[in-house]
Amino acid sequence: MRFRAHESFFIRKGWLYKGLKNVKDYPDIFTNKKLKTTDYLGIGTNMARSLRYWLRAVGLTTEGKTGFNQRMEQKLTDLANIIWERDRYMEEIGTICLIHYKLATNKDKATAWYYFYNGLNLIEFDKKDFVTALSNYADINGEGVAESSYESDFDCLMNTYISRVKSDSKKDDPESNIDCPLGELNLIDIVDSKKKIYKKSQPAKNMLHPLILLSIIVDNAKDEKEIRISSLLNEAGNIGKVFNLDIISLTYYLDKLQQHGYIRVIRTAGLDVIHINTDMSFYECISAYYYDINNNTLLK
Repeated sequence: MRFRAHESFFIRKGWLYKGLKNVKDYPDIFTNKKLKTTDYLGIGTNMARSLRYWLRAVGLTTEGKTGFNQRMEQKLTDLANIIWERDRYMEEIGTICLIHYKLATNKDKATAWYYFYNGLNLIEFDKKDFVTALSNYADINGEGVAESSYESDFDCLMNTYISRVKSDSKKDDPESNIDCPLGELNLIDIVDSKKKIYKKSQPAKNMLHPLILLSIIVDNAKDEKEIRISSLLNEAGNIGKVFNLDIISLTYYLDKLQQHGYIRVIRTAGLDVIHINTDMSFYECISAYYYDINNNTLLK
């Protein structure tokens, strides 16, 4: 488990592109003291540390010691290489969905994000609700930390998914326009701005591309061909939890996948399942998504 590793900075638009570009050119960009990291990245020292963390938290880089000097370096993941080739500026909503998926399932490096989507059963909540629940979760797992760390994670999580102008329309700081790209998914909304009550919300209808959903289903299936619909809805890391879907929305998207032949929905007494009709892997589904949006081969 890991808490408060973000230096209180949420992901800014353009950060991940900037990080990938520099890691490709200089794998030790974050650790080589001879390189002027802040000059290359165009951000301050604390922000650079935050970016180093976020690249790993969203599954775009891995980090380890390499070479004779055992210098700590980063390298792009397979997912990052596909995104770099097909959507390096991360303008497509499917790319944002994949980044969110990796973040929301990263229990080790982004524990608060993982718990929020996979463990927190509240639909409406405030800061105290979340901090109490996350603290109990960490204590049960024997990895509790100071309450201030949970509070910092809560603030950062809200800024990840809620635009700063929406959270406080009075903000006139230039930074208020620098939102996190994951806010486009609209997965968290404000119920009462004065009382600071929030709620989990679902993406707009048709925002989730069938092939992106298929990639996540396949990733969780672990080579199994039949999956219970209840598992898609309720199991940690699957599409229901990651995108706050209810059974109605889930059924809508499953019907779309069935219409395009990727799955078959099998409804029997007491056990509704889907059968995956394709042998595509997680990465092949993603590649198919980018092909589709460029060639308009699949109706949404």
